[in-house]
Amino acid sequence: MSNFIIGCQILAVGLEAVMFTFIGSLAILILGYLFYGKYVEKVFGVDDSRQTPAIRMPDGVDYVPLGAFKSLFIQFLNVVGTGPIFGAIAGAAFGPMAFVWITLGCVFGGAVHDYFSGMLSVRKDGATVGEIVGENLGNFAKLVLRILSLVLLVLVAVVFWKSPAQILHNLMGGAVSLNVLLIIILCYYALATVMSIDKIIAKLYPIFGVCLFFMAVGISVALIAGNVAGYYRTPEITEVFKQLNYHKTLDLFPFLFISIACGAISGFHATQSPIIGRCIKKESDGGRVFYLAMIGEGIVATIWAAAAITLFPKDGVLGLTSQLEGLAAAGSAPVVVNKVAAMTLGGIGSILAVLGVVAAPITSGDTAFRGARLVVADILKIDQKSVKNRFIIAIPLFAIGIILAQVDFSIIWRYFAWSNQTLAMFGLWSSSVWLMRRQRNFYITLLPAIFMTLVSVDYIILAPEGFAALLASVAPNVRAIIGIVIAAIVAVVATVAFFNKQAEWTKKKMFIKD
Repeated sequence: MSNFIIGCQILAVGLEAVMFTFIGSLAILILGYLFYGKYVEKVFGVDDSRQTPAIRMPDGVDYVPLGAFKSLFIQFLNVVGTGPIFGAIAGAAFGPMAFVWITLGCVFGGAVHDYFSGMLSVRKDGATVGEIVGENLGNFAKLVLRILSLVLLVLVAVVFWKSPAQILHNLMGGAVSLNVLLIIILCYYALATVMSIDKIIAKLYPIFGVCLFFMAVGISVALIAGNVAGYYRTPEITEVFKQLNYHKTLDLFPFLFISIACGAISGFHATQSPIIGRCIKKESDGGRVFYLAMIGEGIVATIWAAAAITLFPKDGVLGLTSQLEGLAAAGSAPVVVNKVAAMTLGGIGSILAVLGVVAAPITSGDTAFRGARLVVADILKIDQKSVKNRFIIAIPLFAIGIILAQVDFSIIWRYFAWSNQTLAMFGLWSSSVWLMRRQRNFYITLLPAIFMTLVSVDYIILAPEGFAALLASVAPNVRAIIGIVIAAIVAVVATVAFFNKQAEWTKKKMFIKD
């Protein structure tokens, strides 16, 4: 065994200069789209003879036919935000296992989740996530998801309102006050929330996309060049043979899988997919919009995880300095973003890169408020053709957002992170039921649903924002066992209920053919 470990260590040294793990992760993400993504489309059963909502019921506001490229651009920028950036920075504190989670989580979990959340919305006239989950899991689940999705959207809107303002404030050296920047961004959000999707969002997103693309490519090239020149050392996955978890205070499970949500799997995306589900022209566009957009986010997360783990070494070995440790709440991540850009790209390059990081949350914040408007409209059955009706819903949402913006950023982020993964869990269970009722391969969604159930339940048992206070007097190792046992019980109960329902529908011949 010791010879095997020594061999792995020698191999790691030989591969350091080519950043095998980093480049390999990017390659797996791309190959995942090309092969597994196509399989997921086949399982879903794409049918271009079905008219999409954009073609069948255009309204010039939310139901607007858009081509696949423009839809992809909007979907990608809708979902990216600062989540795969701040989350990846926080997750880097756990070591190279961050690469494993981003890569496998994105291909087999996040992209599958996003594809089904988008395509089930397309099949249900552009319905929001609560309505979709309710159809598959029942009225109680519909109520829970309506509330959870609305809460999550407002939390996301607040997170993606404050973070770009903070980054710009830092970038300008405090020359423009934080409050002024917050007001400017909020005014833009107000317009983007109520105006037709093709009037502002579809026109500005290509510009934002160029900034984001420059950021990703620029930092990647700088990291690779720095490794080849010997300036940096990006740790390889073989480091796990020395130590599995490098975080000083948090266990790998479940905290890594909550810290890195966006970039691996994110329930927030289920609230965004219906926006573009109301715009794609044909069902075959779904794979190159919903699945591919998530792969793009995985690439962004991989780049930022690599940047964080490379540029903030400790004692020349894997491990992160105090600038990154404790970033599970992502409270100081904007500072890290500025430093990474400056270290890799220099003056002008870093400004453009940071602007890309600013554009990302703005393009998610505007559609978060827009998504919240659609959820409320679906619940209250309020027609959205009228500008007045849109403002009637939007104004209270902005009022709530302004109140929440006064809460500490790190607290908002923690609740956002858990809500995010819990919503993903419900979305995957819902998709599994949808596939099972049509006698298709439901394991592609069921297995990640079970995993995310373990993650979400274990986290809420152990985390400060959950039930940690009830276990404060319990030894940490015992607390960890209690958390995973409760999570396992919940996962088993849900799985048994799923297969019992399958047996019931088989007996009653209640399967659907479409």
